[in-house]
Amino acid sequence: MPTLTAKEILEQQFPASETATKSVETPTEFCVEFRNVSKVYENGRGALSNVSFQVGKGEFLFITGPSGSGKSTLLKLLYGEQIASQGEVIVNGQNVGLQRGNQLSYLRRQIGVIFQDYKLIPQRTVTENISVVLQAQGYTRKEIQRRLEPTLKLVGLQTKANCFPEQLSGGEQQRVSIARAIVATPPLILADEPTGNLDPDNSWQIIQILRKLNHFGATVIVTTHDEQLVRRCDTRVVRVCNGEIYRR
Repeated sequence: MPTLTAKEILEQQFPASETATKSVETPTEFCVEFRNVSKVYENGRGALSNVSFQVGKGEFLFITGPSGSGKSTLLKLLYGEQIASQGEVIVNGQNVGLQRGNQLSYLRRQIGVIFQDYKLIPQRTVTENISVVLQAQGYTRKEIQRRLEPTLKLVGLQTKANCFPEQLSGGEQQRVSIARAIVATPPLILADEPTGNLDPDNSWQIIQILRKLNHFGATVIVTTHDEQLVRRCDTRVVRVCNGEIYRR
C-alpha cells in the first residue's frame, strides 16, 4: 500500500468543500457568535461579563488570558456543558442555550473538543479510545476502520495503536485526544489549553497539527496562557481578563 502524504491524509479527513477553499483571512460567514454573553455561577462568582465577538468559518483563533480569566468557560458554553446566564451563544446558526436532548447531541457531533487533561479511558487502547466516538455516533465497523488509519497517521501514532494510555508520553496522550476529537471530521474544533502540560517541542507539534486541520477547512479555537506560543503563530488573538474580552 503506498504511503500517503500529510496532504492526502487531511484531504481524506476533510474532503474539499466550499468552506475549505475560502480565505481564512476574510471569512464571509460566522461559525461562532457570542452576543452580549454573561455567565454567573450559583455561588455568585462572575465568569464572563457582556462578552461579544465572532469567529468566521475556517478561522483559527487563539483565546489568551491568565488562569481563571474565563477562557475555559467560553469553550464550555460553546459545546453546551454550561449555559449562559445572559445573552446568546450561536454555533453554526444554532443557539446553544436553546438546544435540548437530541438537538444538543446533534450539535455536539459538529464539535471536536480537545482537553488539557486528555480524558482518555485508561482500560482502552489508543485505537479504542479514538473509535469510541464513532461507535457512539452509530458508524459502521467498516467506516470506523476507514477513518482510523489516516487519523492515526496524521497525529503520528500508527505504531502506538495498541498501546494503553499509561504506556504513552504526555505528548502522545494529547495526540490521542486530538485524534479522538477529529476522527468524525467536525467542522469546529475546540482545544482547551492543549499544550498546558507539555514541553515547548511537543506544544509546537500540537499546534502544527491544529493548523493543518485549519488549513483544510476546520474552524479552530484554542485557549492558552502561553504567550510565547501565540507569538510564533501569525493568527488572530483575543484576550480574556476578568471575564471581559480585549481584542489584539
